[in-house]
Amino acid sequence: MKRKVLAMLVPALLVAGAANAAEIYNKDGNKVDFYGKMVGERIWSNTDDNNSENEDTSYARFGVKGETQITSELTGFGQFEYNLDASKPEGSNQEKTRLTFAGLKYNELGSFDYGRNYGVAYDAAAYTDMLVEWGGDSWASADNFMNGRTNGVATYRNSDFFGLVDGLNFAVQYQGKNSNRDVTKQNGDGYALSVDYNIEGFGFVGAYSKSDRTNEQAGDGYGDNAEVWSLAAKYDANNIYAAMMYGETRNMTVLANDHFANKTQNFEAVVQYQFDFGLRPSLGYVYSKGKDLYARDGHKGVDADRVNYIEVGTWYYFNKNMNVYTAYKFNLLDKDDAAITDAATDDQFAVGIVYQF
Repeated sequence: MKRKVLAMLVPALLVAGAANAAEIYNKDGNKVDFYGKMVGERIWSNTDDNNSENEDTSYARFGVKGETQITSELTGFGQFEYNLDASKPEGSNQEKTRLTFAGLKYNELGSFDYGRNYGVAYDAAAYTDMLVEWGGDSWASADNFMNGRTNGVATYRNSDFFGLVDGLNFAVQYQGKNSNRDVTKQNGDGYALSVDYNIEGFGFVGAYSKSDRTNEQAGDGYGDNAEVWSLAAKYDANNIYAAMMYGETRNMTVLANDHFANKTQNFEAVVQYQFDFGLRPSLGYVYSKGKDLYARDGHKGVDADRVNYIEVGTWYYFNKNMNVYTAYKFNLLDKDDAAITDAATDDQFAVGIVYQF
């Protein structure tokens, strides 16, 4: 019985990022939960001369979720999440705020929140961003328009289509201009939409976003707008998780050398199986092709792969709070393509141990 419960819990842990948030306050319609995880991790990389380099990548992550019952139908909520880099000497840690937002939810009418939150375009990327160590990096990334965690987004979400259609959800998002930062993380005003439908273990989602580019970004001559569209499907039942995603971006994806790709075509796939005794093997594939790269003044650019790898890995869950994991990244990127996009071609190996609550 314990093994079956673990098999049901683990998929939820992978999505939620917290095994069992600790309730620190619950009184008079006000509730506050505290969650987090501590990760000890090391990654090895194979260099071109067949030597290996390795580094510590340990970190800790903590968050707080709160909600208050304002009326029988209206609820207020908020969330804060923080990341601490544990791989550097004391006094030089890189700390970052991942999420900070607050909002209101009114029964079947949906919820509205504002702050630093996940971009709605990420709704499609999330289906395949489930790999053990890597993954989700064909086009989605933080602070890249509305493709991941990002600043200044107003988000409306509706579940079950106003209570009329079970499993049919949609979201609308607006992002204000953010220009006082590195050009690769800037954005103009923009909007994003997503629709997903879930039935009997199957899920389907489509997402689209379009944003103005800042003057500094548009200086590359690619255009005044950045956009992405993506479609994804998944199966999540009977201890199996399988998903595929395809998406295209325009003037949005940042190459390793900080140039923007004129266009990218992206594909991701993952399949996992949860054994009752805690083992969860995973196989994933991530691919991204840059199109018409470095085009200038009417001269056609070049096409080159920018991401191309297979990840083989597994978790082993002792219980809902403790797990160990390992993963190997088979980098399939051609050296000629890597020279164009300035991407790495090394294989990598990761091993880690996690305590989460």
